[in-house]
Amino acid sequence: MTKTIRALALTLTLLLASLAGCVAEDDSTTPAEEVKPEFLDASDAGYTYASDVDNHRSLMLDLCDIKTAASESDWDTATQIYMNGKNAQKDDGSFRTLAGFAAASGKNHNYDAYYGMDGAIGGHIMQALNGDGDFAGTSDTVRYQGIAKLTANMGMVGYTIHEINAAVAKADAGNIDDDTGAPHNWDEGWAFFHGPDEHYGCSPAKVMEKRAADFGTADADGVAATFKATEQAMVDGLAALQAGDEAGYDAAAETVMKNIIITYSQATLKYTSKMDSTDSAEKYQAEGYAFWKTMEAYSAEHTNACINADGNVTYVGNGDATTCGENESFDAHYGADKINEILNLSDASMQGTSYDVAPHLEMVWAHYGITEADIGSMA
Repeated sequence: MTKTIRALALTLTLLLASLAGCVAEDDSTTPAEEVKPEFLDASDAGYTYASDVDNHRSLMLDLCDIKTAASESDWDTATQIYMNGKNAQKDDGSFRTLAGFAAASGKNHNYDAYYGMDGAIGGHIMQALNGDGDFAGTSDTVRYQGIAKLTANMGMVGYTIHEINAAVAKADAGNIDDDTGAPHNWDEGWAFFHGPDEHYGCSPAKVMEKRAADFGTADADGVAATFKATEQAMVDGLAALQAGDEAGYDAAAETVMKNIIITYSQATLKYTSKMDSTDSAEKYQAEGYAFWKTMEAYSAEHTNACINADGNVTYVGNGDATTCGENESFDAHYGADKINEILNLSDASMQGTSYDVAPHLEMVWAHYGITEADIGSMA
């Protein structure tokens, strides 16, 4: 009897162990379901993505964190996030970084060609982070403005322009697959320009809202005319890319660029005009610098001028020396050079004066079809 009980007990023990092993084995083969953050839903603002750009959208939170670190003069942390990333982790465990784009050569934008250097966007950002170059000897206030404004604007606008141009190139080549072709790059453009609704405050799109409030170009609900036009162009452009409608996506890309120029013109106008401040002139100069650098590469060639012997200046847009008359000398990028003089961070003598840079930008606006009503007037 005792042997029988022992045998049954042993059999039961082995059976339970076997069942436990099966359960454990089953558990090990069932992967845990990945929980996506709520902010990575299907749309941001009025734009619905055609492809998976969650990782790209997550980069916007890096901009928020860089700004926070810089506001505390924690340059090391700001640099670490910029260089190594923090929030946009890829499947392989590495991180997407703003530096990875900004410092790269061969991207689809004008900044490198204009500034005559590879990774020109990254070069400007690193000067602010390191406190050298244009930011040598500047105050913490100026460095903070440079870091916060250059990363969010020159950095992310440059990234946006690159992706839009990449999308157009792919569509021109016939690659309009949602996941690997033109629509995917177009999605990335919106991810970098607007990003998740929850992190919109750190995006270039937010600048549209702020400047429209300054210049009276928002509707009754506070929506910037520039944002409304850009959002619609992105929606229409995606549909055009998917349909292979070249005229449609080209027009959408041009509309986005036009409204970027409007926004950063407003910003440059605002902060150069405020440089007569008795206590914040250096801050406004730094803000103007960062916003101007965002648009300079797409504006300077339209600021050429003929200078008369009597000092009179005639802007000729992107005209050359042949457009000048007798007693006139040609000055390429004259208007851009004048704005750069005003926004020279090492020249404190430029502070204490309110500047109107509109005359330097009028031919830029003419090139992009921008009207006085588009710019508005600062309150």
